[in-house]
This record gives sequence, structure tokens and C-alpha cells, in this order.
Amino acid sequence: MELIHESAGKKLYRDGDKLIKSFDESFSKAGILNEALNQARVEETSLHIPKVLGVEVINGKWSLIWEFIEGDTLEDLMQKYPEKTDEYLEFFVDLQIKMSKEKVPLLGHLRDKMHAKISASGFPATVRYDLHVRLDGLPRHNKLCHGDFQPSNVIITKDGTPYIIDWSHATQGNGSADAARTYLIFKLQKREDLAEKYLHLFCKKTDTAIQYVQRILPIVAASQSVKKKPEEAEFLSSWVNVSDWQ
Repeated sequence: MELIHESAGKKLYRDGDKLIKSFDESFSKAGILNEALNQARVEETSLHIPKVLGVEVINGKWSLIWEFIEGDTLEDLMQKYPEKTDEYLEFFVDLQIKMSKEKVPLLGHLRDKMHAKISASGFPATVRYDLHVRLDGLPRHNKLCHGDFQPSNVIITKDGTPYIIDWSHATQGNGSADAARTYLIFKLQKREDLAEKYLHLFCKKTDTAIQYVQRILPIVAASQSVKKKPEEAEFLSSWVNVSDWQ
């Protein structure tokens, strides 16, 4: 097996035509099995998704096994061909819109997940109450939501086929909330221009008011805060408490 990527608590290996994702003990068995189940359910859509091939304990660690997809991530292509960024961004948004049209009724609901994260956040009760009310006021949709849709999670094969990977946060719910999370990801990466271009393009293509997505941003910021990353705390807190979006 060849180690191809490593992050906190996880290692990715290539073994021929298979991709093996190995987890350390900081990940629960239930969470790992749920990721496999999410991906298996999403496989049933019309989207291109790497197929789950198995769940095993390898060298004492719980591991997920998928088919290996050969290609470049959209993130890599953006870095390699910066002059094509706008073209790639349009492709990215079109793919997200296509994804949001899919229905996967057995997935958990984004609303329930967000309520739980708001409750688990460290914000005062009055702030949490406002966020819960704001979340309950959103239209109830059952669109497929990725939960971490960013260019590094889209692999483009040599024939131009886009494969969407990393479905560990997949839910069904409000597609604009999924877009708000993508916008937040770009902001946390300090890619200000890309974040604004993305938001305007998404809203234009979906005929969605930017103000509508902005009203969701404090909810998404509060949910992100439960990861308790010190470098994000001040930024996320400013979003949750911003008065202009009340």
C-alpha cells in the first residue's frame, strides 16, 4: 500500500485500483460505519461517486475501502491553471446544483444536525435561541447536501468526468445551507475573492437572493465552531453575532 495523504486521525492509501481510508482510535466505529452507509446511499443517485467496496479492520484500525478514481482534483486544476479559475468555478457551481436536485430519503436531515450543533456550541443561551429560531424559519427542503463541498472534493478524470468524494457529512435538507457552508470554507481558507465570486454565481444560477444565504451564515458558523479550532474562533464568533444579518 502507498500512503498518499495524511490528516488528523486519518490516512489514505492506494492499493492498486482501491483507495483505503484508515482511521485512528479518535474516530468512533459508529461514525466510520455511518460514513460508509452515507456513501453507499449516495451511490444510488445519478452522480459519479466512488463505490464503497468494503469496511475492514486493517492493522488494527477500522478502514473504509473504495474504488480508486484516477484524476486531478478541481482544487489542483485551479492551482495549476489559475487563468481558468472562473471556468472551473462555473463548473463547480453547476455540479453543486446538479447534486442538490438529487433525493436520498434515507439520509439524516441537515436541520436536525444543525440544531444539535447549535446546542453544542459555546455561545450564550440568547444567541443559541436566536439561531434555533432562525433555523426553524428556513424552508424545509430534502435536497442532497454534501456538507463539505469544495474543489478538493471533486476529482476530474482524464475524460472530464467529475467524481464527488468525501460524503461523511452528507444529509438531506436546504441546498442554500450547503452553499453557505461552501462559502464559509472559502472564507476560512482566506480566499476572499473566490468566496464572493462563488456566492454571486451560485445565487445567480439558482435565482436565490444573496440576503437569503447570508441569513443562514450565522447558523453555519455556529455549527463550524463546535470543532473548537482556536484559529477560527474569533472569525466564527464575529459571524454568529453580526447584527447586519438579523
